[in-house]
Amino acid sequence: MPNKTFEDYNIQVSDDAKDRYFHIIKELGEDVTREGLLKTPERAAKAMQFLTQGYHQDPVEILKSAMFKECYNEMVIVKDIELYSLCEHHMLPFFGKVHIGYIPNGQIVGLSKLPRVVDVFARRLQVQERLTEQILDCINDTLKPQGVAVVIEASHMCMMMRGVQKQNSVTTTSGFRGQFEKIETRNEFLKLIGK
Repeated sequence: MPNKTFEDYNIQVSDDAKDRYFHIIKELGEDVTREGLLKTPERAAKAMQFLTQGYHQDPVEILKSAMFKECYNEMVIVKDIELYSLCEHHMLPFFGKVHIGYIPNGQIVGLSKLPRVVDVFARRLQVQERLTEQILDCINDTLKPQGVAVVIEASHMCMMMRGVQKQNSVTTTSGFRGQFEKIETRNEFLKLIGK
């Protein structure tokens, strides 16, 4: 499914969310009739639908749409995949990079599908730990490779602009299945992604 445009948004959801944003802005003490805020509730409603569009996409179907029989059985890595998501605790962004590796087992997948799987799961309210596992399990269960590795490095605005306000903190999560559970294979992957 391609990225949604504004014309693709669910009008009922947009209208309901727009009304709620209007009242939130008003209750925060802002003048909702001020010129700069007149269209903010509508923009915020559409932005939230865009940022959560992953609920309406199927990552398994994305992978299945580009699986090919191939005898290649060495490590395949796509690294530095841009990640943008929303923390489910404060609905503030977290962002960073995802690194994915897999060892084929008779099937490869179109390389562009791995970033698309990342986007499907990232475009939901998330925690980084679950996001790591969802990407890992989807690739492992669908492609059935000899092994899968996922590493995510992200900065969380909920830590940077509120709470502890630590500007330079980065959270790293990782997950490994199959051959990547062996320390030598895992170390090769980590070396190749530059860790």
